[in-house]
Amino acid sequence: MSKFVQAFLSGLFFTFILDFFIFLGIKLHYVDLYEIDVYYNILFADHQNIYVYMFFTAVLGYMFTYLENTKFIAVTYATLFLLVSLTLFESVGNKVGKMLLMKENITLKSKKHTFRGDIYYDGRKKITFYDYELKKIILLNKKDLEL
Repeated sequence: MSKFVQAFLSGLFFTFILDFFIFLGIKLHYVDLYEIDVYYNILFADHQNIYVYMFFTAVLGYMFTYLENTKFIAVTYATLFLLVSLTLFESVGNKVGKMLLMKENITLKSKKHTFRGDIYYDGRKKITFYDYELKKIILLNKKDLEL
């Protein structure tokens, strides 16, 4: 196996571990808090930023394959791991989830109604929406909305 392929695969693996913990914290402390009906796999796949993922894949792959300073590699990866593990704390996981998933003060229209509130989660077929007028979370079908 060439060193380039080894760097790419090791970068993918170590970046995946970091991403897993980011999205685990979001799932535990944002998605479950608002009772959003989405599986972890869909959350992970739909909200993955491929450019950020590939950047970290390249950087980590290069570090693990080409650098010989093992202390630098260990400290760098441990620091990254500690940073992403912060999402496992309720306040951090909730804030990161809000940053990635929530859209505040949005107006959505259907043929019969106008909804004003916050989008908690924009899924594949449904939108989890907090309506200011009703003061509760409702599910809206995307096909019924005028987007």
